[in-house]
Order: sequence, then C-alpha cells, then structure tokens
Amino acid sequence: MTGFTLADRALVGDLRQVAAVRRIMLDDGAERGVRALAFSTGGGLDFWALSDRALDIGPLWWRGMQLAWIGPSGFRSPFLHDPESEGGQGFGRMLGGLVNTGGLDHIRQPQDGHPLHGRFAFTPASVRAYGEDWDRPEPLLFAEAEATQGLRGGPSLRLHRRIEAPIGGSSLSIRDTVENIGPQPVPQAMLYHCNLGFPAVGPGTIVTAQGQTLLGPIAGPDAAAKTVVTCHPVIGETGDCRVRGAVDVVFRFDADTLPYLQLMHDLRPHSMIVAVEPCSSARLEGGRSGPERMLAPGEKRRYQISIAVDASPRA
Repeated sequence: MTGFTLADRALVGDLRQVAAVRRIMLDDGAERGVRALAFSTGGGLDFWALSDRALDIGPLWWRGMQLAWIGPSGFRSPFLHDPESEGGQGFGRMLGGLVNTGGLDHIRQPQDGHPLHGRFAFTPASVRAYGEDWDRPEPLLFAEAEATQGLRGGPSLRLHRRIEAPIGGSSLSIRDTVENIGPQPVPQAMLYHCNLGFPAVGPGTIVTAQGQTLLGPIAGPDAAAKTVVTCHPVIGETGDCRVRGAVDVVFRFDADTLPYLQLMHDLRPHSMIVAVEPCSSARLEGGRSGPERMLAPGEKRRYQISIAVDASPRA
C-alpha cells in the first residue's frame, strides 16, 4: 500500500484495514502471557513491539519474510527470566527478536556485580499510548511506554520509549529518554542488540559501516565458527550500518550518545546470527566495557535509532 490518504477513506470500512497497531497476547509455552503491540504499516513492514519485554522489537516481517533472529526459547516471558543466573549470563536465555535493550547502568560481560548487559533487558513496560495518527502530513503508527530499573536508596533509572513507523513505509524509529530518578549520580550505559537472522543473514551476506566492510561475504553455516565481537568508534554525528542479505537492512543512530558500533556474529549451524549493536562505550579486553558517562539525579539522556528495509533495486 502506497499513496493512501484520508481522501481515500471511502475505499475502506475501517482505516485499520490499511494500517494499524493492535494489542495482542501470546498464549502458549514459555511465551504465555507476553503482551505485545502488533504494528502493520501497510507498506510491507510488520512487527511486534513486546510491551512485556521493555517495548523491544520482537519479530519483524518484510513482505511476509521474517528478518529478525529468533532464539530457541522464542519470546520467553520475562517472569521466567533471571539475569543473575548461570554466572550472570542469564541474558542468553532470552536473546531473540530484532531489538534487545542492554543497560541501563551496565552493558557487556558480567563485572562488579552486574550481569551480562545489565538488568534492564526484558523488563515489563507500562504502555502509555499507542495507535494510528492520520492527522499529520505524513501519517504514522506509534507507541509509547515506560519501564523502570530501580533500587530503594540506590541507582534508579527510568526509560521512556516512543516507537514510530510511517504508514505505507518500510522503516521504524526508536526514541528513548533515560532519566535518573534516584538520589545519586549513576554511570549510564546503553546498547541496542539488533539481531538479524536467515534469510537476512545467509551465504553471501555483507555488513558495511562508514564505507568499510566489517564482515563478509558470509560463507556459513560453519561448525568450526566461534562467536566473534568487534567494536568500532563512530566518525561523525550519525552512525550507520548496512546488512546486505536477501534484503538490505539499514541502521542509523545518533552518535552523540551512541559513539560506538559493536558487531557480533555467530555462524555456527542453528545459530547464524549477526547482531548490530550501537552502544555507549568502548569494548575492552575480555569483553568488558569502558567508562560510561555519569547521569546526575534528575538528568535525562536521549537516544535515537532507526531501522529500515531498503527496497530499492541494487546497482
């Protein structure tokens, strides 16, 4: 669907026939009870924003083709999640879907009592608003929610998230505001674990950023492969990364608060994941994180990332 406007309203019984955001709930197995908002842009892009998992993006379809990497546990309920389990590696039990948010006061490997990628990922969010906004020059779908990572008398951070997707379009944007609602300054960390799988990732896939090839062409699956992580400083005000597979998926993000691009890939059989990870700090030896910027009580920090399917013909 392209070019549909309110002037065409008489063509349909309900505008949700064209594009919509609907509440849904998963109802089986380890996913039982997980709430989500199902976006359908009418332009070929459909995705779920998982309100019970920090309003992160779960599955994402382009013209019926799933692009996100889905883990063995699917979209497991957050009420089965323990980030402290398995030596702080509990994050791995829940990884999956297009976006998993790491933070809010720690990312990367367990360190100083923090589990892998912090405690925020998979935190249930409170949905504040969602729907279709046709009353603007470029109509869009949207959702807003808040989720809090708090400790009485200790570090307490709240994330406000707004997701937008143009009606008739092939992209989405995530705008986050993190506020320190606690009594003391906190090192504030952020990492967007953006996970692509088959068919976006397969033989021949190439990953580029800032004019350089970071990975590929991929020749997997490879039983001898290992998980590989690299981290690259972003040059300029806007970071970018393009994954060229069955389709091209383009990531753009604000480098002021996300000055590094981390790339993770695991090309073993039954894995085949490439994760594009804009983040707030450098990666040190052993997978530890470099120093994070402090966030004072009452201070806010804003992040923005967009993800688009490039449907234009390739040169």
